[in-house]
Amino acid sequence: MITFDDVRAAAQRIEGRVLRTPTLPSQSLSKATGAEITLKLENLQAVGSFKERGAANKLSLLTPEERARGVITVSAGNHAQGVARHASLLGIDAVIVMPRFTPSAKVTRTAAWGARVVLEGNNFAEASLFARDLQQREGRVFVHPYDDDAVMAGQGTCALEMLEDAGPLDALVVPIGGGGLLAGCAVAARALRPDIELIGVQVESFSSLSAFPGEEIMPPGGSTIAEGIAVMQIGRRPYEVIRELASKVLVVSEAAVENAITVMSEGAKQVVEGAGAAGLAAVMANPKLFAGKRVGLPVTGGNIDTRILANTLLRAMLRDGRLLRLCMEIPDRPGVLADISGIIGEAGGNILEVSHQRLFAAPSVQAAELEVMIEARDPLHAEQITEALRARYVVRRV
Repeated sequence: MITFDDVRAAAQRIEGRVLRTPTLPSQSLSKATGAEITLKLENLQAVGSFKERGAANKLSLLTPEERARGVITVSAGNHAQGVARHASLLGIDAVIVMPRFTPSAKVTRTAAWGARVVLEGNNFAEASLFARDLQQREGRVFVHPYDDDAVMAGQGTCALEMLEDAGPLDALVVPIGGGGLLAGCAVAARALRPDIELIGVQVESFSSLSAFPGEEIMPPGGSTIAEGIAVMQIGRRPYEVIRELASKVLVVSEAAVENAITVMSEGAKQVVEGAGAAGLAAVMANPKLFAGKRVGLPVTGGNIDTRILANTLLRAMLRDGRLLRLCMEIPDRPGVLADISGIIGEAGGNILEVSHQRLFAAPSVQAAELEVMIEARDPLHAEQITEALRARYVVRRV
């Protein structure tokens, strides 16, 4: 098992090549959760993720002969960017194998660091098999994204910095994909603060440690907004560390992660990907467990596709009652649309979308159906807008 000395050595090795990201208290998140929240902003790394810590440490340990052979890795995106960047800095030829359905933003950014990107396989497991085969054919050094001692030690520098900068914390809440980050952070945190709670977080569809401290299970898998932690089984090396040092593992829902992305964006003013919001999702879903505690949250990554981010924020507004869809049967005569928009405007609503149907949905040839999406301040304001329209028209909420 890796030691605290390994983590300290990694910190010295990567100093100056990996950003020492800010560690900041968040009053808005503390108010929202009832805990004292401190954030470690790994989304501000050059590649937008903590992953370059492990990549930088691993690549710096390669011998001249290994560097000459080149490296290969498999990743859904963040580890790929870390390897690509630091391989470029060290003059090492790199091949990155990514699953076919990796978000386009991560594929583009990885290629921009100069690595050769190969899209292969429908998931991480299939991409891994292809990468291993390609490694053998080309004689490259395989840089595993999490099941590697040097990578784990590099990831542990995240907790090392956080605990040095934040002061005493009661709990550290860390997302689990392959387990490398939690394992490395656990070694560092236990050495610096032996009584700290070390809590891992998985998303429902990839909750292989849901029975922790019991044995691993095979999760169902599937699509998730937290694709950065969409790993069916964690690595053997990380598992040994987590089993010995972690306190508990929490499982969060897709809706909880979506909500946490929104709260991070609106409250903490941080753009984060699903995996990066998983820690906050766990705190928000378990308020009694964290009430009054000083909680450290590594914001592990910010590489979220802009379309997914936009849809996530809109879905959250819809759930919160700040977006409403109204359907109205209206007379098909001039001035009606202007009247409706005037009512909404006077009530303080903002019209986002309008669909006006005469032919397919209207019950009469002299009528039309109007569907309007409106932005409101809160659920009470949404109800006020609805009632103002109901005073003149037949309205139903969709």
